[in-house]
Amino acid sequence: MSDSKQAHKPLTWRLYLIFVVMVLCVAAILWKLTSLHVLQKDFLQGQGDARTIRTEPLSANRGMITDRNGEPLAVSTPVKSIWVNPKEISQELRDIELLSKALQIEPQVLATNIAANADKEFLFVKRRMSPVEAENVLELGIEGVYSRQEYQRYYPQGEIAAHVVGFTDVDDEGQEGLELAFDSWLQGIPGRQQVMKDRRGRIIRELDTLAPAQPGGTLELSIDFRLQNLAYKELKSEYMLRGARSASVVVMDVATGEVLAMVNQPSYNPNNRGTITDFSALRNRAMTDLVEPGSTVKAFTVAAALESGLFTPETLVDTSPGRIRVGRDYVTDATTRAINHGVLTVQGIITKSSNVGATKLALAMGHEQLRNVLERVGFGTDTGSGFPGERSGVLPNHRIWHDIETATLSYGYGLSVSALQLASAYTTLVSGGIKKPVSMLRLSPEKVAALPTEHVIREDIARSVMAALETVVDKERGGGATAANVPFYSVAGKTGTAHVVGANGYESNIYNSLFVGYAPASDPRVVVVIIMNEPGGTEHYGSQVAAPLFSRIVTGAMRILNVTPDRLDDTQLLKLSAR
Repeated sequence: MSDSKQAHKPLTWRLYLIFVVMVLCVAAILWKLTSLHVLQKDFLQGQGDARTIRTEPLSANRGMITDRNGEPLAVSTPVKSIWVNPKEISQELRDIELLSKALQIEPQVLATNIAANADKEFLFVKRRMSPVEAENVLELGIEGVYSRQEYQRYYPQGEIAAHVVGFTDVDDEGQEGLELAFDSWLQGIPGRQQVMKDRRGRIIRELDTLAPAQPGGTLELSIDFRLQNLAYKELKSEYMLRGARSASVVVMDVATGEVLAMVNQPSYNPNNRGTITDFSALRNRAMTDLVEPGSTVKAFTVAAALESGLFTPETLVDTSPGRIRVGRDYVTDATTRAINHGVLTVQGIITKSSNVGATKLALAMGHEQLRNVLERVGFGTDTGSGFPGERSGVLPNHRIWHDIETATLSYGYGLSVSALQLASAYTTLVSGGIKKPVSMLRLSPEKVAALPTEHVIREDIARSVMAALETVVDKERGGGATAANVPFYSVAGKTGTAHVVGANGYESNIYNSLFVGYAPASDPRVVVVIIMNEPGGTEHYGSQVAAPLFSRIVTGAMRILNVTPDRLDDTQLLKLSAR
């Protein structure tokens, strides 16, 4: 028995030792767990969060641009941009080729770009992809490839409103037009959020919004897209028919000074600017391009003459024999040969568009009187629209005035204006001589009532000039711009035809054709300016090129604006009632 007990003692001792070791191991594990979960919890939690929780930017939605009736002209749509961390991305040739194929980028270009930014942790490789396309790229599972949500600008009306609205760049910042002018208003304020990411950098849970993204403000334009669309289609058709170098149309609200339509040719598609080869097409020519206004200025020459007190609307002016010598130069009543209009009233100088008559008025009253009126209606200064790149034009102020300079100014040479300036000047005239600020934004009735206005031409003089402008489109009273007439509505206006300045002076066979008119003549609602630069073919007079286009635009505008017809005889009334 004693030998047996002696044999079991080493075994018992070993069992006790194993038991003690196991107890110590369990105790050590419990201590470690206690240490991790209690004593080092905050430290370890912070270290874990630092590796999995990130603060991500929240892109802000750029504000919408609409027309005066709420029609969207510029909106932002969500897109995804693919970026890589050059320090993490796989350098395997297979992965680079796979990624480049998904992004439609040359593998060598992608590899070179990543290598050139190897010291950085962020590099965009493809911007503005659709969410589905971006997700397909992420599903490739390539190390160091991530996505970020952004917004892309989309222009539903395309080229029709391109010159007014403008466009943004890849970072959604305004580059042209009202997108640039009101960039700070349209831009939103980015936000921040906390997210949890997996080891591949993919967001697996959104934890908290630290600062919500604030969308940009909505911009409501004065443009009426119905009129914009009408003017654009009519202008483009005439521009292509005439083979002109360029063309512009401006439609302005007489009562408020708001721009209802502004279109140009050539134009461009802001949604696909990669196809643009002629970058001059980006210009809003109605504001940036200047022309000599030609005979459209004669309305203000007559206004200045009446204001001087030397003339009345019925004062007779002898324009025979259709030419007059001024210094060493001659002024004639035609672009090719002199036309003898004989004795004209001051009003008749506008009807017949007599250069000789305008010259005699200007020389009689002097350059100061004429220039003062032109300056008061806005020539030589920008309109204050706030549009980027708007030009103020040129109104000469010579130190010493020669008679020929006074003469040419009276019939629209020697000064330059934009289409918008010309529209503003005529709006002032047909408002009874009251000058209003030009607005590209929609004005509420309260803002209209509070508009700062200035009476720059006496109302009786403005009415006399307007009566003369009505004769321009009236064949029975000797007017030559009958193509400007509109069925059921009275209209009035003035043609203009100006030689184009070339490298060696005025070109003999290249012209700009203009027409400025308003409707209805009895109670003006809109002023329309048309400028056709260098039309091809045999027709070049404003009465031939621009006046018919005015008629088509105003015909549609009266219907769109629901203006009551003011020129109806009994037969026309019966026709309308039968419809």
